[in-house]
Amino acid sequence: MEIWIPFVLATTVILVIPGPTIILVISQSVTHGRRSVVPLVSGVLLGDFTAMTLSLLGLGTILSASASLFAIFKWIGAIYLLYLGVKLWRANPEEISATKPSRMASSRSLFWSSFIVTALNPKSIAFFVAFLPQFIRPTEPLPQQLLLLGGTFLILATVNAALYAIFAGQLSEHIQKTRVRRWFNRVGGSALIGAGIVTASMQQST
Repeated sequence: MEIWIPFVLATTVILVIPGPTIILVISQSVTHGRRSVVPLVSGVLLGDFTAMTLSLLGLGTILSASASLFAIFKWIGAIYLLYLGVKLWRANPEEISATKPSRMASSRSLFWSSFIVTALNPKSIAFFVAFLPQFIRPTEPLPQQLLLLGGTFLILATVNAALYAIFAGQLSEHIQKTRVRRWFNRVGGSALIGAGIVTASMQQST
């Protein structure tokens, strides 16, 4: 408990600070409403699990050492964020409310957008290599510790994303005017474009 409680506190502080994933979740939830919460949060959960797994398999260490591989992951994530930002900026609120695409297709698109942004963030992959070992006891069995700490992180990350998504989704339900929704779309699109620029400017960890 003396290790797990500080881990929970540190993880909570880190997760509450909005990054590219949370910016995406908020923007998409405001645009698509409460129905987007489940696919977005599911994408975040699987994305974090993927990043954690890749880190434990050694990719995090490789990213920290290889400038070329880090740059590849960085630019893929940055370009995708820029694409989502421009798409959201140009979205027409009247068309979104007037047309009702199939729920499955829309949910799939939302899921993959949050998954890709979360899983392909090189900082996320390298983060687990630098963060988790600080709470590992070398004298204790490693698998049990990784299962506890990794599971705790995934639960907290899921709850954090869900709270942001639910709040933004409820906010969307109270926004009926097309002009206001268009303004929210452009604010969200600008935030995603900004997140893409920040991602592109990320430097390799030393």
